[in-house]
Amino acid sequence: MNTFKFLFTILFISFVSIAQAQVAPVDDKGVAIGGYDVVAYFSDQAQKGHKKNKATHNGVTYYFKTKENRDTFKKNPTQFLPQFDGYCAWGVAEKQTKFPINPETFDIVDGKLYLFFNGPFKGQNFNTIQPWNAETTRLLQAAHSNWNTVKKS
Repeated sequence: MNTFKFLFTILFISFVSIAQAQVAPVDDKGVAIGGYDVVAYFSDQAQKGHKKNKATHNGVTYYFKTKENRDTFKKNPTQFLPQFDGYCAWGVAEKQTKFPINPETFDIVDGKLYLFFNGPFKGQNFNTIQPWNAETTRLLQAAHSNWNTVKKS
């Protein structure tokens, strides 16, 4: 393989990876957060779960990296559920809309999980956790104020 083909292949794979990184909070099969383990986030890790370690809550299926995480979730599911039904917290706060999320871009604030869009937008990468981190207090208040209206849309 010549250098040009090699570089093109690497760039293509990178673009596809970024483009596919955004997921709906719940996919058309009823799986939450692209199959990521919602308990693992609380150990500051975004980890894919396994189908063999699954649990269902309110009709949504969650996958877990370990049986222990699954069992922890089952004891108190609401403790681990992402805020705003898993939609991008910044989008709810700043744009009053539902954006898909990149399951590997997250924040834990006061024991609550927040997920964010992080991908291509208008020809550039846009990671919404950056403006979130710059103004967490204001955006957190705005998101919670906006959510009742946004969730109906």
